[in-house]
Amino acid sequence: MKNRLRALRAARGWTQEELGRRLGVSRQAVIAIEADKHDPSLDLAYRISAAFEEPVEKIFENPHAHR
Repeated sequence: MKNRLRALRAARGWTQEELGRRLGVSRQAVIAIEADKHDPSLDLAYRISAAFEEPVEKIFENPHAHR
């Protein structure tokens, strides 16, 4: 699932490790999500949303949305 996680994290000046700590996940998990190699659970997607104070829809692209 495409996402804006890397750009949002960089804009805040957070490292992958720092974001992982804020979310309660490993740095490797952040890397995998940023690289679109792993989709976060719904719970983690909402934690990411809260960390960046952005709606989930502004961070993650809905692959099922009509275009």
